[in-house]
Amino acid sequence: MDILSSMASVAGYKAVLLAAAHLPKMFPLQMTAAGTLRAAHVFVIGAGVAGLQAIATARKLGAVVEAYDVRPAVKEQVQSLGAKFVEMELDAGAAEDAGGYAKELGEDFYRKQRELMTKVVAHSDVIITTAAIPGKKSPVLVTADMVKGMAPGSVIVDLAAVGGGNCELTEADRDVEAHGVKIFGPTDLPSSVPYHASQMYSNNVVKFLQNLVKEGKLVAPDDDEIVRDTMATRDGDVVNPRIREALGLETAKAEGGAA
Repeated sequence: MDILSSMASVAGYKAVLLAAAHLPKMFPLQMTAAGTLRAAHVFVIGAGVAGLQAIATARKLGAVVEAYDVRPAVKEQVQSLGAKFVEMELDAGAAEDAGGYAKELGEDFYRKQRELMTKVVAHSDVIITTAAIPGKKSPVLVTADMVKGMAPGSVIVDLAAVGGGNCELTEADRDVEAHGVKIFGPTDLPSSVPYHASQMYSNNVVKFLQNLVKEGKLVAPDDDEIVRDTMATRDGDVVNPRIREALGLETAKAEGGAA
């Protein structure tokens, strides 16, 4: 039922293809009569649905892949796809909410994270960032100085561009070149794969509606977690805590769960 996950999967896949199309190198290691071609190095920041799909796609193309996430629990998932998990000695605390999505962390944490990440960024040919926080500004993880330290011809695909971007130089829906590095900030990659994106979206919606229909009638039981956590209004009142907060209403009156 999770539309966000479906679209994130498509975006992660297409982000790698976008990077591969613009990188002046081939992804795989190749032994040729003209010499050995070194494999491209791809660094994926954020190992959620989009990040894991990006890792899998880059590995299939033959790249050497490293990945980082503030949640240590995803290390096994990263390694199972053939990528190296970048370890950083940082205390992320509660890095995700009850729904499994990333939570906003303090600026001090992000500053330390950037310091530790600089070396990995410098030797990467491709960086794909996916650290988007629903309803919040995306944290800046790749600074202008870090971009300056990358080799000319490198590529950054910023999947958090809709929230301002994880790269300091990202511009939403624009292709930017800085210090010889190409930076892409697409906000709607799923629409570039309309056949399967539409198939997944429609299936999500159908499954969601089927959950609301019991014996041919539309129902919204309070004890259904999916209904409760996605409900915006009921009986003329805004019941969703996140929406109430955005509207400046008292969150204590909300009866629903997190969106």
